[in-house]
Amino acid sequence: MAHRAGDVKRETENVRSEIKALVLALALAGLAAAQGTKASAAKPAGTAFDKVKFEAYVRHLFVWGPHVAVNVGDPKPSELPGFREVVVTGAAGPASFNQSFFVSADGRKIVQGRVFDIQENPFREELAKLRTGMGPSLGTPGAPVVLVLFTDYQCPYCRQEAQMLRQNLVSTYPKEVRLYLKDFPLEPIHPWAKPAAIAGRCIYGQNEPAFWQYHDWIFDQQQTFTPENLNSKVMEWAQGKEIDALQLGRCIEAKATEADVDNSIAEGRSLQLNATPTLFVNGRRLANANWEQLKAIIDFELAYQKTAKNAGDNACCEVKLPSPLQ
Repeated sequence: MAHRAGDVKRETENVRSEIKALVLALALAGLAAAQGTKASAAKPAGTAFDKVKFEAYVRHLFVWGPHVAVNVGDPKPSELPGFREVVVTGAAGPASFNQSFFVSADGRKIVQGRVFDIQENPFREELAKLRTGMGPSLGTPGAPVVLVLFTDYQCPYCRQEAQMLRQNLVSTYPKEVRLYLKDFPLEPIHPWAKPAAIAGRCIYGQNEPAFWQYHDWIFDQQQTFTPENLNSKVMEWAQGKEIDALQLGRCIEAKATEADVDNSIAEGRSLQLNATPTLFVNGRRLANANWEQLKAIIDFELAYQKTAKNAGDNACCEVKLPSPLQ
């Protein structure tokens, strides 16, 4: 009996040892799992994103060959849950293009487009980039609808748009609309467009009404200009106008307003312009709209701004110096 009791005791102790070993093993396994979880959490999110693979995909999507330089930005937080934003820039010569993509955490799913906030103006990004202070304008300050036109004096389509606007805009909307003019000369194909813009800014600096006379004249005589005769024709036109011809000549020769034109070009590029004319109506981009189409959009925007009040000359675009008079 004593021998059998000793055996039972030893068996019991062995079982207890095995249980302790099992508990210890489970505890170690749990610790390892916890450490693995921490390591996984510490691992940067979205490491599955492959820039090389992504660039190849985008090149195929847009048919961008080797002549297009492509830059894929780093993923950054976005307003779309579960996705991060990646901005892709393509450039070829003077042309450039930016596109936002939203990429899932595993790098597989891609959404192209924009995220809108229903509580904000859908064109807020464009409105934030449009700067309308210190430039040629027509119409009533404080108008509820603002048109911003990017133009090129050598562009035949710009000539048609300019004539359409000058014939209809102010007469139809004397107080409701304000137009701002921006220079966006396409230098590679229009060699005298930028010099014409520089001359126009020189005239604007002296006399804004004279600038609009110049604007109409240069579009009307568009086919008569060359890079060689432009400046002489401008100086000939200025005779008899309310313009200091000597000051104008010096301004044109020194390209004194080139920085203003370059700033306008840079603004257009920030808005991804690649053609002229391009018109923005309270931030809404339009290309090659005829008067009937444009009038319908202006009328719609006038009705909308009666309650929305999230665009127009006072709400979005104009940059003014602070003054107690404002």
